[in-house]
Amino acid sequence: QVQLVESGGGLVQAGDSLRLSCVASGRTCSRYTMGWFRQAPGKEREFVAAISQNGGSTYYSDSVKGRFTISRDNAKNTVYLQMNSLKPEDMAVYYCAARASNPSRATSAYGYWGQGTQVTVSS
Repeated sequence: QVQLVESGGGLVQAGDSLRLSCVASGRTCSRYTMGWFRQAPGKEREFVAAISQNGGSTYYSDSVKGRFTISRDNAKNTVYLQMNSLKPEDMAVYYCAARASNPSRATSAYGYWGQGTQVTVSS
């Protein structure tokens, strides 16, 4: 079992930056692939980024590639999502997720989820 707690969301203007954090507890973070997903009102939850257990491989959705960066600090059991050049279409609840296997873009592949943190981007 692993518990995930996100933080760092907030209200920003278009073009601003935010860094989300996800702290894992219960089991060593390094055992898990970590992912970030987001869900806007009326839409399905979608993949944003994922990082392998040792941080050596990262994956991004086309919509955030080049603007967002996922990273992890296994010593701190923490995963980060640095979001730059935010757009109004990035506005959503952002969720951290964990999976005890290779990285995946599929929501259904992740068994552990945080409670989410709201990101609001004003134009």
